[in-house]
Amino acid sequence: MTEFTRPLPAEADTLALGCALAGCIAPGMVIYLIGELGAGKTTLARGLLRGMGYEGKVKSPTFTLVEVYEVSRLYLYHFDFYRFSDPQELGEAGFREHFNPQSVCLVEWPEKSNKAAGLPAADLRVVLHVAGSGRNVTIFADSEVGHSCLKRLQTL
Repeated sequence: MTEFTRPLPAEADTLALGCALAGCIAPGMVIYLIGELGAGKTTLARGLLRGMGYEGKVKSPTFTLVEVYEVSRLYLYHFDFYRFSDPQELGEAGFREHFNPQSVCLVEWPEKSNKAAGLPAADLRVVLHVAGSGRNVTIFADSEVGHSCLKRLQTL
């Protein structure tokens, strides 16, 4: 299976999907969160963090560019590249070292950067679309660890 599609009629469904994703992520994963403003990217990240046991505030990193969460022994970096105007800004911001085998990186607006600037390929691409008062999500697996995650999601 290379993709997983599901309707998310309410915010609670987006949070629940994030919580389910928490059960299959692994250190070293890169997850792209793709969608227009208001599509639910940060809500999904909040659900994922809640599923990992994080109880603190989860906010959009739009103005800070990155929010760092330490959950157990795992570092989760939540990036938002919306304000990048040049794909080279990732390298200039000094974020490359955060993409490592010990951390999980969630990246909102990955299209604002590029591989030449140091953005690693995604293991999972989570694409959210507004659908009436809810959302639709399609998750694509782009690596072996991504495929394993989708298999596990399918059983939930």
